[in-house]
Amino acid sequence: MSEALLVSQVVLWTVVVVLACVVFALARQIGILYERVAPAGALMMQRGPSVGDVGPTISAEDLAGRPLTVGGPRSDRRRTLVLFVSPTCPVCSTLLPVLRSVARREGGVHVVLVSDGPGEHDRFVREHRVEHVPYVLSATLGLTYQVGRLPYAVLLDGDGVIRSKGLVNSREHLESLFEAHERGVTSLQDFLGRTGAASQ
Repeated sequence: MSEALLVSQVVLWTVVVVLACVVFALARQIGILYERVAPAGALMMQRGPSVGDVGPTISAEDLAGRPLTVGGPRSDRRRTLVLFVSPTCPVCSTLLPVLRSVARREGGVHVVLVSDGPGEHDRFVREHRVEHVPYVLSATLGLTYQVGRLPYAVLLDGDGVIRSKGLVNSREHLESLFEAHERGVTSLQDFLGRTGAASQ
């Protein structure tokens, strides 16, 4: 009986040691995978005005009919985030609550929502509680920035210079625009490319 107990203890301890080795190996592989899969920022399109260019200044009206200028230097020196959305875009709907959170966290960001074409824009604004955010219907803005897919965002500094832009499908994409601006790079991919080249 004591011999069977001794054998079972040896087998159990062997299993514990093997499991510990497997967990260690898996943890190491997860770490390697995490290093290889770098965080992805907003997908920057190579169309329209480039990062570093002065963005176009376009006059428009918001949904309430108030005149609004998108682009150009701002007297309050605040950055402007221009977000192209549509009431029929499901990703846009999931991004708007994130937008409020990111705008609060970044502080001092002037947000402008841009859409065009037919749609229930008033309902869209009410449904997502963005009545306080200027919402512009302008095909000219979309054509000027050559927006092909939504949601698409452009970050302008206080002088109206384009600091970052790209397709934004998640919080990480949206935050990457601000991160790129703070690091002085055109995009997060550009930053990762530079750091990767420097480490080789």
